[in-house]
Amino acid sequence: MTPNSDTGGAGGKKAPTLPGALKKALLLVLKFSVSGTLLYLVLRRAGVQNVVHAIRGINPAFFLAAVALYFAGTFVSSIRWRLFVKSGMPLRKFFTLYLLGSFFSTFLPGLVGGDAFKGYYLYKKTGKMAEAMASIFMDRYLGFVALLILAALAYPLGLPYLRTVSLPAPGGHTAHLGLAWFLPLVLLAFLVFSLVFFKLRLFGRIRLLADFYGYFDIYGRRSIVNGVLLSFGVQALAIAAVYTLSRGLGMEVSLPLFFIFVPLITTFAAVPVSISGIGIREASFVLLFGSVGIAPRTATALSFAWFLSSAVASLSGLYEYLKLKRG
Repeated sequence: MTPNSDTGGAGGKKAPTLPGALKKALLLVLKFSVSGTLLYLVLRRAGVQNVVHAIRGINPAFFLAAVALYFAGTFVSSIRWRLFVKSGMPLRKFFTLYLLGSFFSTFLPGLVGGDAFKGYYLYKKTGKMAEAMASIFMDRYLGFVALLILAALAYPLGLPYLRTVSLPAPGGHTAHLGLAWFLPLVLLAFLVFSLVFFKLRLFGRIRLLADFYGYFDIYGRRSIVNGVLLSFGVQALAIAAVYTLSRGLGMEVSLPLFFIFVPLITTFAAVPVSISGIGIREASFVLLFGSVGIAPRTATALSFAWFLSSAVASLSGLYEYLKLKRG
């Protein structure tokens, strides 16, 4: 009898893994539905051929510059991750594992987690599962902290644009989306999560999780501050990449607006209700850049160009993965 059978060894009871597997499958279907629906609406409004035409017309030099900026951001992220691993691995190895994780996150979104692969290979190198888990969590956590700080700083400047975001409604009317409330709700949810996770330490009596929490006690304040500062650098490089791509598309939008819009867009896309932010990211580009007069086809092309530049850079992770498999 296979492990996935409906019955188990003792008394023919149902296998306890089925409800969890079903829940994960339904969540995945829901995320695909959200991404698919939003992408359909965005592309119907922008026009698929219009978007393809805009992307094909991008200046190759600007596109390659955005790819280089992605590599730079990945390298800085590797430095941040290394702050929380005490095993003395060389920085080159962290960069390799980060590229590997980027590849799986980009090309198998929602199916195989890039962080899971990073953690697995770090564990193989160090033999410390709890350290691998804690370091990846802290790396991601501080990245999100920096993103929320930037989004909070951009929020007062972006509020007039968020208040004007609307969609066409029946009868020639417009429906305002109420995005002005979205960021405060995300900030509140993140603060509640942080309080529950770090203060209450749920399931901390389980040995692996107790070791996992134990690493947070040894992370120094200096490492955490440096991690946040490096995260600001990562976000700045991402903003620079989007701005570079906009110039390649011939857009005439001032740089300060990108420091307002991109952190907000990235925060919206980070909410785990879609597949790696797909659909939410494109809709956010259309709505926010549309508030300053950018056509939907151009805003959608910018969003896809950003994704494509990161995807091209992430392909190097496949090479690193094949090297690891051969090794």
